[in-house]
Amino acid sequence: MFSNLEIKEEGSLTILAINRPAQLNSLDTEVLQEMGKWLGENRDQGRILIITGKGEKAFVAGADIAAMKDMTPLEAEQFSSLGQRVFSLLYHWPAPTIAAINGYALGGGCELSLFCDFRYMKKGAKIGQPEITLGIIPGFGGTYFLKKIIGEALAKDLIFTGRLLSAEEAKEYGLVHMILEEEDFLSSVIKHVKNLEDKSLLALRSAKNTINDDDISQALIKERTLFAELFSSHDQKEGMSAFLEKRKPNFKNSD
Repeated sequence: MFSNLEIKEEGSLTILAINRPAQLNSLDTEVLQEMGKWLGENRDQGRILIITGKGEKAFVAGADIAAMKDMTPLEAEQFSSLGQRVFSLLYHWPAPTIAAINGYALGGGCELSLFCDFRYMKKGAKIGQPEITLGIIPGFGGTYFLKKIIGEALAKDLIFTGRLLSAEEAKEYGLVHMILEEEDFLSSVIKHVKNLEDKSLLALRSAKNTINDDDISQALIKERTLFAELFSSHDQKEGMSAFLEKRKPNFKNSD
């Protein structure tokens, strides 16, 4: 039914894996639309949900740069809006959600994990918001959620520099809850999530609904507006071209 998702159930858990390992599970319009469709259709089931990526290298290594490179500002705004809508479905999923970060979680991949309630990270994985190196900013909610989760100073550090964090650094920052070293990472995540299964699902849903009772809409609108405006800039075109050509970008940092 879904060409880019793999979905399976294990006990009271549902595991949703982004299934584009050859593209490091990068997000394009089709992937986001499939995620949105599945999340919308299955919301009423309200099962505990684990999000992960297929393969050994990546959770989600960001949005698809090749697909974004030539977007107009309007197309960029629409792409950002789609990502924010889909991730908001995840944020408002009635039961607990867990990001099982099995590899690179960059850009949109980091943002995807931020919309989850828990983040478990495999030792050796990397996480961050490197959009600044492409001449853009996070567009799927990163500017809001990084500040919310790790504080303004650390959020600025990651977004302004674009640097990536190791699992150990991410744990120190409070960005991830737990580092798992076991070879069978997903099985280890499932084992640790089991402590939620014997809790009252009704009470878990009520607790999540209360904790998440804030209005994120205005922050997301501002982010996607500024994200889209950058797609009319020299720096966005240069940054994404340089990324695809595997060279250092030459940003226009003066008038």
